[in-house]
Amino acid sequence: MAETNNVSDTRDARRERPGFAAEYGVEMRPEGMLPWAWVDEQMREARSYWVATTRPDGRPQVIPVWGVWIDETFYFGTSTGSRKARNLAVNPAIAVHLESGDDVVILEGVVDVLSDAALFDRYADVYEAKYAVRPGDGDGSDGINYAVRPHRVLAWLERDFLTTPTRWTFDLP
Repeated sequence: MAETNNVSDTRDARRERPGFAAEYGVEMRPEGMLPWAWVDEQMREARSYWVATTRPDGRPQVIPVWGVWIDETFYFGTSTGSRKARNLAVNPAIAVHLESGDDVVILEGVVDVLSDAALFDRYADVYEAKYAVRPGDGDGSDGINYAVRPHRVLAWLERDFLTTPTRWTFDLP
């Protein structure tokens, strides 16, 4: 039932229904699945994002952050001493969720430290335009910046929950 959906010029993803328990009543037909353009718009337009990391002892940590969505990649920064930075140094796995529980987008992936100067400038320009503050360059004295290229994305509209749940699974680079 999976259908291939080219979501960009550079990355391919399988678009399919997520595996919900039958009791939820989600229709398994492809009709009604969300288009990638909807996810892209939600990620670009959101103001705050919830990120979930894992503490070294296995306990979860969830906290809101500001960030930007550029070319199917989520970027955000934090203090190098923050709990999330310390968590990500040990385990780079992360989940990113929009604020809304009604218009849902959940990204799962792994962080990469943003070290490319040209890419940082692009990220910082978009971030500054969005929040009217420029992030630090992550040289260690003012924080660390991350890029999250999703491995999997889940999305749905609560008002149409039986027909809209959609999952994209990306090929890993």
